[in-house]
Amino acid sequence: MKAEPTRRAMLSGSIGLAGALTAPLALAGCSEPSIPGTLGGADWRRGHLLRDGHLPAPDGSVEDRGIVIAGGGVAGLAAAWRLKAAGYDDFTLFEMEDHIGGNARQGRNAVSAYPLGAHYLPVPNREARALRHMLEEFGMIVGEEDGAPVYDPFQLCADLEERLLWRGRWQEGLFPQGGISEGDLAQYRRFDAEMAVYRTLLGSDGLHAFASPMAYSSQDPALLALDRISFADWLTHNGYTAGVLRAYLRYCCRDDYGSEPENVSAWAGLHYFSARRGWAARGDGSRELTWPEGNGRLARLMGQRIAGHVVPAHSAFNLAVRDDGTADLAIHNHRTSRSRTVRARAVILAMPHFVAARTAPAVATRGGMTYAPWVVANVTVDRHPGGKGSPLAWDNVSTASDSLGYVVATHQNGSDPTGPTVLTWYLPLSRETPQAARKILMTRPLADWQRQVRADLLAMNPDLDGAIRAIDVWRWGHAMISPRPGFLSAPARLAAIASRPPVLFAHSDMSGLSLFEEAHHRGVVAAEAALAHLDHAFESLI
Repeated sequence: MKAEPTRRAMLSGSIGLAGALTAPLALAGCSEPSIPGTLGGADWRRGHLLRDGHLPAPDGSVEDRGIVIAGGGVAGLAAAWRLKAAGYDDFTLFEMEDHIGGNARQGRNAVSAYPLGAHYLPVPNREARALRHMLEEFGMIVGEEDGAPVYDPFQLCADLEERLLWRGRWQEGLFPQGGISEGDLAQYRRFDAEMAVYRTLLGSDGLHAFASPMAYSSQDPALLALDRISFADWLTHNGYTAGVLRAYLRYCCRDDYGSEPENVSAWAGLHYFSARRGWAARGDGSRELTWPEGNGRLARLMGQRIAGHVVPAHSAFNLAVRDDGTADLAIHNHRTSRSRTVRARAVILAMPHFVAARTAPAVATRGGMTYAPWVVANVTVDRHPGGKGSPLAWDNVSTASDSLGYVVATHQNGSDPTGPTVLTWYLPLSRETPQAARKILMTRPLADWQRQVRADLLAMNPDLDGAIRAIDVWRWGHAMISPRPGFLSAPARLAAIASRPPVLFAHSDMSGLSLFEEAHHRGVVAAEAALAHLDHAFESLI
């Protein structure tokens, strides 16, 4: 799931072979041999036990904790990391899945580690103080020059970063370098110039119009009014009508938000282009941090810092606040099928809001949030892709496909540039309603997904014919929050932000933007609120 910006171009309105979700069925008669692989995803069976109210009641036992974190995605891991960094140890993190990481999960085979979701982190802005503190702790920031952080060059994306298949030939970068009209090019240049203005624009409150994390953005009413219309309507109103530009911007919305421009708030659409002001020495502010396993690297490192505090395969439910200011949380062990009660002085619900509303219906406001389904496929090939024009890049996008292209897992590790590798392929299911797309995710067999992925890859790289050794498919039914028009003022979002101990919320849903830096920020904010509630001394990183 390519959930951070630099993957920024889908430059054709054509749906391509992978565009219609019915494509795999049309290909069902093809005679290509079966391909090894697996069909995985988040454990919906465990999730549906909570949804349907089928988790057994606690057995009567009660365990005491200082702080309980429910959810082991990026926000929960960030909260736990912050508690540990502050010297607080009386906490437990419960995660429903067998593995932590949320949509920063990773996989591995004999060729390489690879991402199952988000795969990179842009160099953080100056305002992302807590995130920079963590990156320094992890050895990714190695010094300072002229007051700006110096990043380890081996953690930054290696050249070539991006290439685009445009009219049958690969080119460097992700916007066509030729073959478009002067009028279309003029619109693109005008849009780029307007986004440059927004990047430096300050609101009436003196804050940047758009910031990352978004909590630091201006609250100027004129800027917030952008949230009342769609990005598509904003583009039309401002004269951005060129087909090649609209296709490019469609890709951007699907890349970061899994949604079509018509379903994205104009505020969120502009945030995509205007919030990034990466702060780094040596001209590295516009670069990305990435690893073979994607953001799984960051999840793993956070997990290592809190070893001994993580309890996987456990679901939280039936939260109740007691008269003495503590909270009881029922915890179900999926391995033993038994439930118990944990009593905590503070509870951090670090989970998607639709799950939190089922876990704690008395304190979580329901509704108002929509989630985008995605498919991620990791394709093992016995030779690197080639193609006419620019050489293989980390990020490879085709204008003739409705997929978001593929990234090369071994791009960062200096391995044989001609030998085996893993290509991580992404497709947000944005054409259907989320409900219809989730039904497809639940019912489509592995072989049909593999046919679709294979056909799309061979359309981009015919030279891979005969080189595909395995296709492992991972499904995300609720991959990321979609920032629809009105999301900034959604009651559920505002109520979660306003939460106070003993129950706190922490998730990128509270930002409306499913980005690593947003989840990290929300986790740190919740952890510091819990520490203050417990009178544990700390120096704030916010």
